[in-house]
Amino acid sequence: MTGDETGRPVKTSSFVGRRQETAETKRLLAAHRLVSLTGTGGVGKTRLALHAVRRLARGFADGVHIVQLAGVRDASLVPLALIDGLSIRNGSGGSPVRCLVDHLQDRELLLVLDNCEHLADACARIVKTLLEESAGVRILATSRHPLDVPTQHVLELQPLPTPSPGEPLPPKPALEYPALALFADRAAAVLPGFTLTADNQEPVIDLCRRLDGLPLAIELAAVRMRALGVQQLLERLDRRYRLLADGEDALPRHRTLRAAVDWSHDLCTPKEQTVWAHLSVFAGSFDLGTVEKVCAGPGLDRDEMVDAVTGLVDKSLLVRDGDALHARYRMLESIRQYGLDRLREGGADAEKAVRRRVRDWCLDFVEECEQQWFGPNQPKLVRRLHTESDTIRSVLEFCLSTPGELQAGLKLAGHLWFFWFACGALVEGRYWLERLLAAAPEPTSARVRALWALALMLLSQGNAVRAAPLVEEARELALQLGDEAEAAHTYFGRGGARLITGDYEKARDVYEEALSRPPRKGESMSLVGFKYVELAHVLAIQGEHDRAMGLCKEFRQICLDHGEQWVHSYLLRILAFAEWAKGDVAAARTHARECLRLKRAVGDVFGIGMTLELLAAVHARDGEGRPAAVLLGAAKRIWQDAHVALDRTPSHGPVRTEAEERARELLGDTFKGFCREGLELAPDAAVGYAVGETKSPARSVRDSPLTRRETEVAELIAEGLTNQQIADRLVVALRTAEGHVERILSKLDFTSRSQVAVWTETRRARHR
Repeated sequence: MTGDETGRPVKTSSFVGRRQETAETKRLLAAHRLVSLTGTGGVGKTRLALHAVRRLARGFADGVHIVQLAGVRDASLVPLALIDGLSIRNGSGGSPVRCLVDHLQDRELLLVLDNCEHLADACARIVKTLLEESAGVRILATSRHPLDVPTQHVLELQPLPTPSPGEPLPPKPALEYPALALFADRAAAVLPGFTLTADNQEPVIDLCRRLDGLPLAIELAAVRMRALGVQQLLERLDRRYRLLADGEDALPRHRTLRAAVDWSHDLCTPKEQTVWAHLSVFAGSFDLGTVEKVCAGPGLDRDEMVDAVTGLVDKSLLVRDGDALHARYRMLESIRQYGLDRLREGGADAEKAVRRRVRDWCLDFVEECEQQWFGPNQPKLVRRLHTESDTIRSVLEFCLSTPGELQAGLKLAGHLWFFWFACGALVEGRYWLERLLAAAPEPTSARVRALWALALMLLSQGNAVRAAPLVEEARELALQLGDEAEAAHTYFGRGGARLITGDYEKARDVYEEALSRPPRKGESMSLVGFKYVELAHVLAIQGEHDRAMGLCKEFRQICLDHGEQWVHSYLLRILAFAEWAKGDVAAARTHARECLRLKRAVGDVFGIGMTLELLAAVHARDGEGRPAAVLLGAAKRIWQDAHVALDRTPSHGPVRTEAEERARELLGDTFKGFCREGLELAPDAAVGYAVGETKSPARSVRDSPLTRRETEVAELIAEGLTNQQIADRLVVALRTAEGHVERILSKLDFTSRSQVAVWTETRRARHR
């Protein structure tokens, strides 16, 4: 994904030309819900898309989200790429497509799907579904060919204009011809002070014309100005072009780009050529350490990697990303595909060998992250794992599709349990674990871990029926294999399957047994900590508050000694719960707030939701109705977005019930309004309000909790229209109209259409 954490596009290098195309893209997106930017490779589709949407971000209540699909090779992974790009944390247990639909139904955002051509059918299917099932989503796709979606509007991007032969030139040709301006800009980057002059403009014009005005080809040529003059560039490129044209029947522009890339390849050193070919297997970006581990080998020392990478960056064959402290690199799709072609010239085994090296790097990387997880670097590890997600997915898919690689894939997925579990990426975790377990039934330790990891994903979605037999199968297999560490890992899931169904006595028996045994060699300290968390939870529910608090404090000290935050946050929540249940609301408030700060640091959205409800119960018991209602609304938004009902399970539901009942008693008719204020808060803002960083949520709340489309539907309800009439008026499916009405009733906490009509009339009167 190209974008910052808020979904806004990040800034790329300087943008030259395309003023008319930028305006047309914006006009089309204002008028239509699906716009496709098409054109040949290297024409600048991605750059135009990023440039155009940067100016549109403020027009969408839920922002702009950019999903890069160049590194996605399997069509079935398209929904997962979108889920990751949209930062969706969904616990519904539905399919990835259903997860997307549920998330986007009531949002107003622009979704950019970049590089769709190799996944055209899959992209067309998901785009059709999203447009049919949502009303406020607009989509901008970039592809070499239009998508097969009837409602799309296509803008075919042409190469940059260059002067025609014999055409009189204006006084400042670079101002009139973007191809010349682009060459001058990129040439000046490597040859400071370069400008178009009367002496050099003719060969520059000839060069840009020879390159058919293709931006990528022009940029690749311009970087050679570091060593060559314009006339020398033209002569050498022209020879390369003639050789290529004699041997291929490709379209002229395809030959042009191929000639430019081919020439760039010839100008690379043999080591740079090798590194280029090896790096082309990466689906996403990578850093220098990864390059060293994957590319180093016979004839290519690790110490030579810096020079090779620097050479590829200098030639515009690698794009440098990242910041001043941590550089990362990526390839444009045309450059990457060329590198793959070169790699495959060595035969199928050559590509497999490199992909296996990426597999080995990925396994080492994820295992190292897991080993470091119980420590002070959790936020950093989460960010790094998100950054490497494209490569991780490509390795998992390689393991699934390549004979002999299933156990490696199962092992990799098993070691990712903490990432998927802690960050709420349950849909993705289930996707990979279910596929790998089905494909690799052999009784191995990797299977044990995958079984209990899948059980944890299911338990987080409230599905104890499926989780319970999986974790018991894991335990039995671990005992058969004599793997004591993996057998110990199953205690958390075994007890959890009983806890969330309300069978507290059996859950207690499991956790008491678990804590009666010392940790095994190789056992995850995080899962050791959760034995304390869950036993303390059961004890607090059963009224043994002092022992529950003692267990929390005992393992909390271990977390403090290690700088650990994730398990620590759960211990704090149970500690606060026990203190609240015992009647010590002051201590409960302190520990619940501390818990929220830690959960925000590691991105535990579900944990934030449960803790907001607990803090709401603390406020309500202390006679503070308004903050209780606001926090209940904020938690409700998390459950709605995640489509999960953990707040209604036997172990969590009573907290919310008491908080809501007491807040309603304190506030009366004003409860709904304050709850709606909280419903408008994103998790980060809700935490800020809960811990006292902001005094009131009012400044971040719109006049209405409804989106623009929902407000429009509410107006039609006030006019007395039926759901079918609303669907006809808005030209949407009946199911879409029904969904809008259901969400309006839910957001406003109403039970009838007449209440919506009265609310709408009240708002109208207030704004007259």
